[in-house]
Amino acid sequence: MQIVVVESPAKAKTINKYLGPGYHVIASFGHVRDLPPKDGSVRPDDDFDMLWEVDSRAEGHLKEIAQAVKQADKLILATDPDREGEAISWHIAEELRRRKVLGDIDVKRVVFNEVTKGAVLDAMKNPRELNHELVEAYLARRALDYLVGFTLSPVLWRKLPGSKSAGRVQSVALRIICEREAEIEAFKAREYWSIEALFKTTAGDEFKARLTHLDGKKLDKFDLPDQATAEAAVAKIMAGAPFEVASVERKTVRRNPFSPFTTSTLQQEASRKIGLAASRTMRIAQKLYEGVNLGGETVGLITYMRTDGVALSNEAIASCRFYIDRVYGMKYLPETPRVYKSPAKNAQEAHEAIRPTDMDRRPQDVARYLDQDEQRLYELIWKRTLASQMESAVLDQVAVDISGARGGVTLRANGSVVVFDGFLALYQEDRDDPSEDEETGTRLPNMTEGQAVTRESVTPEQHFTQPPPRFSEASLVKRLEELGIGRPSTYASILQVLQDRKYVRLEKRRFIPEDRGRLVTAFLTSFFEHYFAYDFTALLEEQLDDISGGRIEWKKVLRDFWGAFSESIAGTKDLSITQVIDTLDAELGPHFFPANDNGHDPRVCPGCKAGRLGIRLGKFGAFIGCSNYPECRYTRRLGVDNGNGEHEGPKLLGSDPATGLPVTLRHGPYGQYVQLGDGNGNGNGNGAAPVEEQPKAKGKGKGKKKAPPKEKPKRASLPRGLSPADVTLEIAVGLLSLPRTVGMHPETSEPIVAGLGRFGPYLKHGDAYKSLRGDDDVLTIGLNRAVTLLAEPSKGGRRTQPGKTLGSHPADAAPITLHSGRYGPYIRHGKLLVSLPKGSEPDELTLDGAVALLAAKAEKGKTGKAEKPAAAKARKAKSKAAPEADESDTQEPANTAPKRPTRKRAAG
Repeated sequence: MQIVVVESPAKAKTINKYLGPGYHVIASFGHVRDLPPKDGSVRPDDDFDMLWEVDSRAEGHLKEIAQAVKQADKLILATDPDREGEAISWHIAEELRRRKVLGDIDVKRVVFNEVTKGAVLDAMKNPRELNHELVEAYLARRALDYLVGFTLSPVLWRKLPGSKSAGRVQSVALRIICEREAEIEAFKAREYWSIEALFKTTAGDEFKARLTHLDGKKLDKFDLPDQATAEAAVAKIMAGAPFEVASVERKTVRRNPFSPFTTSTLQQEASRKIGLAASRTMRIAQKLYEGVNLGGETVGLITYMRTDGVALSNEAIASCRFYIDRVYGMKYLPETPRVYKSPAKNAQEAHEAIRPTDMDRRPQDVARYLDQDEQRLYELIWKRTLASQMESAVLDQVAVDISGARGGVTLRANGSVVVFDGFLALYQEDRDDPSEDEETGTRLPNMTEGQAVTRESVTPEQHFTQPPPRFSEASLVKRLEELGIGRPSTYASILQVLQDRKYVRLEKRRFIPEDRGRLVTAFLTSFFEHYFAYDFTALLEEQLDDISGGRIEWKKVLRDFWGAFSESIAGTKDLSITQVIDTLDAELGPHFFPANDNGHDPRVCPGCKAGRLGIRLGKFGAFIGCSNYPECRYTRRLGVDNGNGEHEGPKLLGSDPATGLPVTLRHGPYGQYVQLGDGNGNGNGNGAAPVEEQPKAKGKGKGKKKAPPKEKPKRASLPRGLSPADVTLEIAVGLLSLPRTVGMHPETSEPIVAGLGRFGPYLKHGDAYKSLRGDDDVLTIGLNRAVTLLAEPSKGGRRTQPGKTLGSHPADAAPITLHSGRYGPYIRHGKLLVSLPKGSEPDELTLDGAVALLAAKAEKGKTGKAEKPAAAKARKAKSKAAPEADESDTQEPANTAPKRPTRKRAAG
């Protein structure tokens, strides 16, 4: 018997079918042991000896493997074909030797890039020994990550309370996000203008051209800095007639297809095109790789998904070319196969790119076996792979210069037309920054030099420079790869750790650093700059690659690193809290105390009016405090001043156009919200309503006049993903006006309503609800999009079907609607629900028939059966329950429970 060990049970089940009798395939369920999270797991003083510990969850799996090996004559380790897979195989072999169950059993290693019968059987014919160089590269990486994390994190806890942890690569990724945020905060918008003119040829064809030269000088971006200079340029264009074509430039350009997917490019494109997080992308890809049940046969649909190689096997290329020739024709097939080489630093070309295992297995053929995300990801991989072997696209680009006879003005018109679509017929890559996309499809009329054209209109347009965009998952992964930091297989976990530690948050698919993350970054870059520099981290990655290639000894890398790093850690022992505070305050002062235009000094303490606000460190973390402590005890949580010398108080956004009441942005126990009025219904903005004083009564409870109930102000919570900094008066008024009617449903003529509920923004149509996700905005969503969303399948797979209106009830004119429920069709009138009799056809039900069914149900309710105990109990509990508190309300709900008698403590 030969024992085969793989990582997952799904893969074990599939491979067992391929191998047949004589083999027993067992899953290790991933890693079986790791370094225990405590001091001493890596001992630098003992030549970096490492203490491994079997995970409690893996103990049972190891026992099963050990028991099976005792009855075997060969052990085949078939874990994943990468460094991590090699390490898991090494751990299993080492642990079995430690338990003395291997004896003289032959131990071999096999790898396959895809879970298909041919690939698995071929791998079994070509076993090898464990690759110790790959194992040593894993050991060095694991030791480095441990030494940095478990040595530096305690320094953070002592010197920067409230911090969670630091990591060798994690902290560098955090630095990238924080430095981009600092660029955005320091950015000053700059005004500039552009001018576009509409021209017409003698044949009547219209086209647009942009001003490029004025007074014979080529215009730079900021040469028209304001409206006055723009209007002066417009005047010169208006006086520049007649106009003619000065030059025509034509050129043909070829756009080549993109290479097949690597791990990082798959994560980037899945984020852009499908909106999947990197971790979700990898989980889906893992399932597609390990195998999917296709009508009784389990087959791996894609090759191994952790790779930075872009090459395809000869068989895969041949399969792609055959498919292209058969489906698209010879003109879409290049003369020779395309060969790709990875441009990424430290790329490992040992594995193929991510591709389908069979190009003839089209996305539409397997769609019924996959869920929506699995199908979309497989389709993305299939199209990208096929397109990589298709012919280039051919575009005609035309540039026409139009000059005026007077004023020295020149305007340029650009056009770009796809002559041959090539690979674009199948696939076009999305860009994270839309400005990077090439505009195509703008066709210019046929013109020749010297041809006269007529100016129709001239339009000046104001612009402002924009700050650099925040990083998305896609652009951050791309940046990490460009810098050579981390490995493709680690990017998803790095991004997840940053969010789990509350160092960053993801809003509208963009990373925003939390104040805690900025403090950690400022501390590490101030006191450990060398070890979190981009080039140093990338250099370590190169050394790890040298270890896997056998070019350097792994413990030498550890010795060189640890010698200098341990000295830096020791140097922080004499670091005082005052030094830390001063450094952080100088580094992050512009963030927490930004300059404003109202003349208010953001550093002036609002408590004593004399002290200076700054960052302080306490037992539970950082906060903002006054320099006059302890005389002044003013403190507030970390956060940016609102520009009025206030932090926690309401921020006035403006006055409501309809009522004239103030609209404010506030912070409550459930988060940020907007409010109309001051909280007392009088709009005076002072936060307290005037109450007449009443004479105190002598008797208990006598003579006390209750104040009239205060009118509760209208409030609305901020939807998830909307930053308080982005809330304007227009947005606030829109939120306060919710729910709003989007329009009437074209099929039912019933209104579709958009609103905000306890679970976020939603659409409502009759009794049907649909949550809004992604880029759909509750304030701006239109009727067509709303109808489409309501028709989409819900999370459980059923479509959200609105009720069909049969007509109005003759008694109260309320609508009677017909619905399809999980237990069959039923009708509804207000709160009364009646199931249709068995055997009746819903389409044949009339209004009169529905009224009769409702009347019978109502009569039965009056004289019929007793209420079921469970229903009665639920009804009574509901009637006794207090009303549910609004999450946007800042007041605590009233306590309806009887008070317990207080027990007075006797003096002495």
